[in-house]
Formats: sequence, C-alpha cells, structure tokens
Amino acid sequence: MLLRTTVFAAIMAGTASLALAQGTGSEGYFEVYNNTGGNVVVGFYTNDGSGWSDNWLQDAVDPGQSATARFTADTGPCDQVFQVGWLGTDGGEVLDEPISIDICAASNIYLDDNEIYYD
Repeated sequence: MLLRTTVFAAIMAGTASLALAQGTGSEGYFEVYNNTGGNVVVGFYTNDGSGWSDNWLQDAVDPGQSATARFTADTGPCDQVFQVGWLGTDGGEVLDEPISIDICAASNIYLDDNEIYYD
C-alpha cells in the first residue's frame, strides 16, 4: 500500500483563477493547473524518498480547473517527485512519467497537453 507523505494535507479540486494570490511551497501551498485541451486529471502522487503517497485528489480536475495543494509539515525535504494520473479511454488511470520538483520553490504546477512544468 502506498504511504501518504507528510508534505501535503490535501489537494482540493475546484476552479481557480490566475488572478488569485499565488503562494509558494515555502508559504505552505501551491496551485496545480489542468491546462489540457481535453484530458482529465484523476491522480496526483508525491514521493519524498520514502515511497509514493496515496492519491491526493478528492475529485477529478477537468480541463481549465485547478487544485490547491497544502502542506501539513513545517519542515520536510524540498526535493520531491510527483506523478500525475490521467483518465484513460477505458475509465482507468494512466500514469505520466514522474517529475522532479523543488516543492519549496514552486508556486504553480502546470499540466499541459504535452508538457508538465512549474514555477
């Protein structure tokens, strides 16, 4: 069974505007944006070196929507790996390649059709 890391409290799906105040991992939260043309995000997983977390998404994130990720721990490793799960044509989950991230410096994670990046 996958272990939940202590880095995130939750990711809550919902619409968000780029006009909202931007946070950084060092401030305790960041935003995950689904900028795809038609792909639905059904999973978001993290790994701080101790194993993959459970899925942090409570709901799917449709194109044009975003989810807020909040930390639970005051300290923890900044170097993380995250992996996105997409809704497959058969209704199952298709996992993307894991991506390294400095979670403390991230304000936003952008999930585009052919690219995943952060700032």
